[in-house]
Amino acid sequence: MDANEYGRMVTLYLDCIYRIALNGCKNYMDAEDVVQNTFMKLLEREECFADDDQARFWLIRVAMNECKSLWRTTWKRKVASMEDLSHEPAFEMPERSNLYYAVRELPMKYRKVVHLYYFEDYNVREIADILKISETAVQNRLLRARQKLKERLKEA
Repeated sequence: MDANEYGRMVTLYLDCIYRIALNGCKNYMDAEDVVQNTFMKLLEREECFADDDQARFWLIRVAMNECKSLWRTTWKRKVASMEDLSHEPAFEMPERSNLYYAVRELPMKYRKVVHLYYFEDYNVREIADILKISETAVQNRLLRARQKLKERLKEA
């Protein structure tokens, strides 16, 4: 991958990957590490993508795997994180930010599908491919997540 193409990919997908990493890590510093590792893997990748959708799909998958890897480390399991509140993600619509923070409180399995469905605009089949689970599992997780969000947002 040449420098121009790499720069274009970073510019195009940085916000998307950062939100996914932040959703997966719940910590700004770890999310930044995940983003950095994701884009380093993109730089090391030798094959070219057929189109931008394939690149986005690949980057999201790598970012999610990086989040999983981070949570598997002994260090992460035993150390409490400090929240750095100066790096809030930017949203085009304020109501999306309220939902985003409510989604962050969901268990990880629900958080992933909700984020991909509502914030990244993937359909159920694409989410099933990304997460490597069945479409029925995605639909069930979306249903349960919506119920949990409904309860939480009513409380607020």
